[in-house]
Amino acid sequence: MAYVTETAEETAPTVLLVDNNPMSLMRLREVFKIRDFNIEECQDGDQAVDEYIRLDPELVVIALDIPSLDGHLAALEMREHGGESRIVFIASKRNAQLAEDASHSAGAVAWLEKPVSSTAVNELWAQILGPIPDAPGLEDLDQLYPEDRIKPQPDEGLMPLPPLPGMPALPLPGEVITPLPELTLVADIVSPEVVKPKRRVFKLLLLLTFLGASGYAAYTLGYL
Repeated sequence: MAYVTETAEETAPTVLLVDNNPMSLMRLREVFKIRDFNIEECQDGDQAVDEYIRLDPELVVIALDIPSLDGHLAALEMREHGGESRIVFIASKRNAQLAEDASHSAGAVAWLEKPVSSTAVNELWAQILGPIPDAPGLEDLDQLYPEDRIKPQPDEGLMPLPPLPGMPALPLPGEVITPLPELTLVADIVSPEVVKPKRRVFKLLLLLTFLGASGYAAYTLGYL
């Protein structure tokens, strides 16, 4: 909040001026000072919504091109909160169509072209004090401003790794693990009838080798 003007009358209405252009704020301050308003100012959309909730002003004059939260969305946030504040948008001439659309969406009572003058305010004063329109844009607020409304799901643990070829994927936390099929040893699938003949052949070959070696040694020593 950059500037506050209090009138001598305690029951004087309050206007919240929202713009980040110092020259524009100065002109608006002069316009509403001569109308005996209590004047509150801020320069970004997020703060404007907070000040609106705190002050419950009778009138909000807000620029469309302000930082953190543009004027249209800030006005919708204000209307969603409730209250009977009248909202007036201010915009440059090149943004006239944008101001018209935003006024309809947020239920603004009027919009004023920058630079705002006392004459322009006087011409629209009866409209500004008139009935507050509905805000059809409130129905689309979730789509217009989803980043603060769609909450990310909490992280519940590590992401599962992809399975290796031919291997099952790693289980997630809490997931029931399916047991792998029981492995069978190679020795269990070899038939005894196959193993025993092989052992007999091996013993026979070993005996023949021993006999041959003994005969060669006897021949060498002259026994044969």
